[in-house]
Amino acid sequence: MMLTDQNQISREFTASVEKFAQIHTSGAYAALINNVHADMDVLRLDDLVFPVTVNSGKFNDAWVCSPLTTYWRYAQEEMSRYAHVMGRFLFSSICHVYGYLLKFARIDKAVTINNWALSTNIYPALINEQALMQMIASARKEWPGHGIWFRSLNEELNADWLHALREQGFTLIPSRQVYLFDDLANGVRQHANLQRDMHLLTSTTLLRVCDSEIRQQDYARIAELYKLLYIDKYSQLNPEYTASFMQAWHAAGLLHFYAFKSDDGALQAVVGLFQLQGVVTAPIVGYNTALPRELGLYRLLMAAVFEHAIKHKLIVNLSAGAAHFKRLRGGKPAIEYSAVCSAHLPMRTRIVIACLGWLTTKIGIPVMKKYQL
Repeated sequence: MMLTDQNQISREFTASVEKFAQIHTSGAYAALINNVHADMDVLRLDDLVFPVTVNSGKFNDAWVCSPLTTYWRYAQEEMSRYAHVMGRFLFSSICHVYGYLLKFARIDKAVTINNWALSTNIYPALINEQALMQMIASARKEWPGHGIWFRSLNEELNADWLHALREQGFTLIPSRQVYLFDDLANGVRQHANLQRDMHLLTSTTLLRVCDSEIRQQDYARIAELYKLLYIDKYSQLNPEYTASFMQAWHAAGLLHFYAFKSDDGALQAVVGLFQLQGVVTAPIVGYNTALPRELGLYRLLMAAVFEHAIKHKLIVNLSAGAAHFKRLRGGKPAIEYSAVCSAHLPMRTRIVIACLGWLTTKIGIPVMKKYQL
């Protein structure tokens, strides 16, 4: 992909960042994510603007803002969940040792550029290299004692960013394996599972609720359903978005909801979409985990995502998890990376980050591919 001029960065992207800033930096809202204590900011350079999270290592934040949580605590959870008992012991021991090294190196003293505090960040086409250098220099000047991080980069969608950041001396650290769907209209014809999911949208006994039909009283239920799945069932290390977050992001147009409710009017399943630059992700997924599996609530929600992507001709970037489900529907696996600049930091930090990059590349990638993390 060719580098584009700074002035060509999408107005859509800049407008969305300004909405993020209005929500998270104006002080108009109370805490929006219960387990994120990082400061929210924006990095401005002429007409260039990106959301930024600033973590000073004071709290055990959710993994979306904390490198320590991502590469230590979450990694330990994943190993205990998926690895064979012997492999689990080995990787747990490795995680235990290098976790203390990561804390010793203060890896959580981190500024993450283009971090929306979501599971997946979406990037515009890369600015010119000179502007990128200025952005990095500006971040280092503003936060001189912090590592400079970028999250959610993969070769299929962000090859230009990865190449440029390598050239600037950033260390690439694999984090997880995501699944991309770039031709869903054709995929529906090729994958029987996808066909059945799309049919479920019309055959379900639940009533479909479109984005414009979401009401004030629904936000608490949306937060509850998300918590049932992502916090209670999966991990306390996932971001715990509040009803206020759902309401603020929806009102700003940053989240687009599809939901399903039962005959009594109660929402039973919901998905929240974040869409930019021709890519859509689903950072909010939740459903009533007590309902019968035969209702296919997760299938319904993913079908709503796929239908939205087909209608608007979007690439879908789905996070790690439910790998078998996504592969059966044509999802293409892609290793996701963080990129970190540590050249200005103390020697102990530089050494530990270099080792983390080596370990996650040599050991982490094979493990992620084997267990489809």
